[in-house]
Amino acid sequence: MKKEVQLSNGIKIAYVEEGTGDSLVLIHGFCGSSAYWHKLVPLLSKTHRVIAIDLRGHGDSSAPDEPYSIERFADDLALLVEELGLAKIHLFGHSLGGYVTLAFANQYADKLASFGLVHSTPYPDDDAAKANRDKGADNIRQNGMEPFIKALVPKLFAPSHIDTMREEVQLAKEIGFATSPVGAVQTLIAMRDRVDRNHVLQETTLPVLLVAGTEDQIIPAEKTFTVDKNNVEQVLLPDAGHMGMVESPEKMAEAFKSFLNRN
Repeated sequence: MKKEVQLSNGIKIAYVEEGTGDSLVLIHGFCGSSAYWHKLVPLLSKTHRVIAIDLRGHGDSSAPDEPYSIERFADDLALLVEELGLAKIHLFGHSLGGYVTLAFANQYADKLASFGLVHSTPYPDDDAAKANRDKGADNIRQNGMEPFIKALVPKLFAPSHIDTMREEVQLAKEIGFATSPVGAVQTLIAMRDRVDRNHVLQETTLPVLLVAGTEDQIIPAEKTFTVDKNNVEQVLLPDAGHMGMVESPEKMAEAFKSFLNRN
């Protein structure tokens, strides 16, 4: 069941909550929503209180027409943690959600028990990626969400899954179509302007889980596995693209559970 909370900064955040126990917070990727985690939430909520949120500009959350930033997304999450009275959380972010997770770990490490990046990277955009963000923003301004999402979503899945996972591909499109155009444009700008956060992974003493897919066409594994040290665990999902939570939900859930059981 979906819930909503009004934060002290005026932003309404929608979220799905299931289960009891230690708090595990899931953050979706760009033009996604809490629904991206629909296969994982039932598997993880058997042992944890799972909260999957809609970021500002996405899903059923507020989409103010004002500048966003990755840091501002992290601030929203900090206010949500406070509003819900959560103790230290286990935080996992997919793609855009990973950028937010790293910003949160940088600004609010005291609120974390552990964190993880799922098909994400600590690297900033290079010049070509920045230009693509601007091109995407212009496309949405001129043509709305539908053409943008129709071009984006097939790239999120492993090529072999476009035909074998048609229902999941269509669901990702429907979620994308429902994204606020204002929210999508402001988020593209926020992603374009994000800073390098490799130092967060290098310096943290918290347990970290890094998850990548062998068939990811958006963020290859080497862009995710940027740090190798004792508190960092790396998991490579075979045959998964950029959407391991729907392409390989059981394997991802097992990776999460194994990591959480040790931490």
